[in-house]
This record gives sequence, structure tokens and C-alpha cells, in this order.
Amino acid sequence: MYDTIVVGVALFSEGTTSRKLITQAAKLLNKGGRLILVHVTEPMPTFYAVSTPREAIERRRKEVAKVLDSLATAAKGAKVENDLRTGNPAHEILDSATDNKADLIMLASHNPDLRDYFIGSTASRVVRHAQCSVLISREHS
Repeated sequence: MYDTIVVGVALFSEGTTSRKLITQAAKLLNKGGRLILVHVTEPMPTFYAVSTPREAIERRRKEVAKVLDSLATAAKGAKVENDLRTGNPAHEILDSATDNKADLIMLASHNPDLRDYFIGSTASRVVRHAQCSVLISREHS
């Protein structure tokens, strides 16, 4: 059992995968433990960022936070915190785990294909560099 679990949350496929992962994570928490839901947005290219109104960026951030709050209901009463970050997903998930003193990182991963052997997936990068335990939930496609 764990006191702090960082859960990497992707917001595609209507959150189905993330909801399952959050449910699993809540079952692994010690009483009084906490889940940190981490969603990482890749940085916008500079040419796009300078032409995008700040209000649009902030509105999108609020939309993501609202979706994370909705997904948090899968934790069934566990203490849940949102951690929205911008940058490289693997690096940001690892930084969140360090910042929150996580005992466990949980991620979903697709079945690897040839491109993963050349560039590596987020999950494989997290596994290689994590300073705590990592649980990967394999998604079948």
C-alpha cells in the first residue's frame, strides 16, 4: 500500500483509460493517502503561442482542470489533487513524483510498436528514470 501515488492522466478516449487507472490507484492507497493526477500539455510552438490570446490558453487550462475533477470521482472518496504541467510528459511526470514525494507512479501504456524502440514511449522513459516504483497498466488496442 502507498501514501502518495502520482497517476499520469491522458485526456483522449473520453478518459476511460484514466478512469480505470484512477480506480485502481485508489485501491492501492493507505488510509489518508493521496492521489496526484498529473496531466501534461506539450508546449505550443512559439509562432502559435504568440498569436493565441492568453484568455484562450487559460480557458483551456480550466477545461482540463474540470475534466480532471470529473475523473477524480473514480477515486471514490480518496484525497485527490490535480497537477497540470506543460513540457515533456515523461520529465514532468517524474518531476511531479519527486515534488510530491510519491511512493508509486501509475501510467497506462499502449502495446509498443517499432517506433517505440527508436524514440521510446512516455511509459518506458518514466520506468527507466523513476526513483520510486512504477506500475504500468497495459492497454490493448
